Amino acid sequence: MVFGVANRKSVAWAIAQTLEQEGAMVVYSVRSQERKDSLAKLLGSRPCFICDVEHPEAAKRLADEVMAAGFTCFDGLVHSIAFANYTDGLVPFHQTRRDDFLQAVTISSFSLVEIANAFKPLLSKTASVVAIGISSYVTAASYGYMSPIKSSLEGCTRFLAKSFSRDTEIRFNTVNAGPLKTKASAGIPGYLDNYLFAEKMTLRKRALQTQEVADTAVYLLSPRSSGINAQGIVVNAGMDWNYFDEEIVMRTMRQDR
Repeated sequence: MVFGVANRKSVAWAIAQTLEQEGAMVVYSVRSQERKDSLAKLLGSRPCFICDVEHPEAAKRLADEVMAAGFTCFDGLVHSIAFANYTDGLVPFHQTRRDDFLQAVTISSFSLVEIANAFKPLLSKTASVVAIGISSYVTAASYGYMSPIKSSLEGCTRFLAKSFSRDTEIRFNTVNAGPLKTKASAGIPGYLDNYLFAEKMTLRKRALQTQEVADTAVYLLSPRSSGINAQGIVVNAGMDWNYFDEEIVMRTMRQDR
């Protein structure tokens, strides 16, 4: 079950396509009827359900609908859902509005808990749940309050892994991705500059690709990763270990002079 396909460039779509190429039967969940309609050509005849995780009981209703449609056992769930309200532009973190923060944490983090709880009866005993997080604990001002919320998402996966371990071997992990070129990221103020900087920070001097994130997610969904649980797997081409990149240091020092 894949949550969060928004368009052809979505991480969720890349994961789903890779799963299908490997022979998996993928069921989709999207936020609204409007989103489903916009994806009609892309999804074709694939099974697709609507679930707006902002609303209480939405995950439970979805689980009931999915089961009624005959999908009674899943080997994996993909949580690729995130939302933050940037309509007022950037503000310092300490000025974050309560309503905005709580809405974002409900959609982007706590929804994983509700989905896991609702789908527990439908998951195989050795299923794998993968959520898409972010690489390292970034403090980019342009990312605003989403950074601590993504940290919350990673924390939720660990506690879910512990909780589910009482009676299953279901695993929970996050793929913590570096900056990607997606339509969703384009809505983040100042994202393009950060994306180009991140490319310079990678060890290979080449930006992270969405497919690279998808490949890691598919690995975590497969039995090949059976020993990995309650982890955050960083996928960012080495960006977070390249603080003192010679090229960037040299350019910075020249500008300072």
